[in-house]
Amino acid sequence: MSGQQEADRHFMAMAYGEAEAAARRDEVPVGAVLVDADGNILGRDGNRTIELSDPSAHAEMLVLRAGGAAVGNYRLEGATLFVTLEPCLMCMGAMIHARLDRLVFAACDPKTGAAVSRYQIGRDQLLNHRLTVTQGPMAEECGALLRDFFRMRRELPAELRVTVR
Repeated sequence: MSGQQEADRHFMAMAYGEAEAAARRDEVPVGAVLVDADGNILGRDGNRTIELSDPSAHAEMLVLRAGGAAVGNYRLEGATLFVTLEPCLMCMGAMIHARLDRLVFAACDPKTGAAVSRYQIGRDQLLNHRLTVTQGPMAEECGALLRDFFRMRRELPAELRVTVR
């Protein structure tokens, strides 16, 4: 395993921990970690859409906000975002505006994924910024966490389910 692959797996494991924490909060278990070009963590979090009653409180958006605050700039050039699930259109748009260098995601999202599955935002050469997209580290583990979360929710009696918006 190369040094880059080891680093990717290390940061994805952190993102996985954030996804587990989100699941414990009854949020969809997606976690993200943002690191600068030197490997310093700028932000780490999991989904909080229900907790914050905020449709934009995806893990990716939260760590991009934290990263901007940490560096004092909305541009996060040279940064890499690690996320357990392929980002949606909203999150990919924010990554383009932040000028991220790289996205590393684990599990594909065939319904709403905007990096490779449904759209190729940031790789399709239609926008003014491109980013490198890497898929794969911990894909099976992250996918299993999501599948287990939704399976358990379906098995709960309706009156005990928290509404996932």
